[in-house]
Amino acid sequence: MYLTEDDRNDRHPGPMHAHATGTFDVTSWNDLATEEKQGATFGRNRLTKTFQGDLTGTSTTEILTVVTPDGPAAYVGVEHVEGILHGRKGTFVLQHSAASHNGEQWMKWQIVPATGTGELTGLTGEGTIRVENGHHYTLDYTLPEA
Repeated sequence: MYLTEDDRNDRHPGPMHAHATGTFDVTSWNDLATEEKQGATFGRNRLTKTFQGDLTGTSTTEILTVVTPDGPAAYVGVEHVEGILHGRKGTFVLQHSAASHNGEQWMKWQIVPATGTGELTGLTGEGTIRVENGHHYTLDYTLPEA
């Protein structure tokens, strides 16, 4: 008896690889601390968000920022997300890294391993944020089969 590729996958399902896209709104921004240094201003902030699209839900983020008088800026942060990702409910943590210079910016995030809960247990992946007519996200991720 010969098994097709679909038969083999049905008998031994592997991890689910997926791509999520959507938007988010920053619903609050609180400055927790600011420190002026020579050549840069450092800040600590807490913000909340709501997500729409393939990920729906809310989050709380803590970021550390640096802004220079000439405009370049950067931030790092951690974000706790509670929501539904392609129909699977749970929580997970994102690690942020971002910078801008000469009008160009990049913003990346990575799912912190072993932080997924509920139906998102085992979630891994990474993504990007783009600010253009609002905040847009992408997230390429892997989940164990349900």
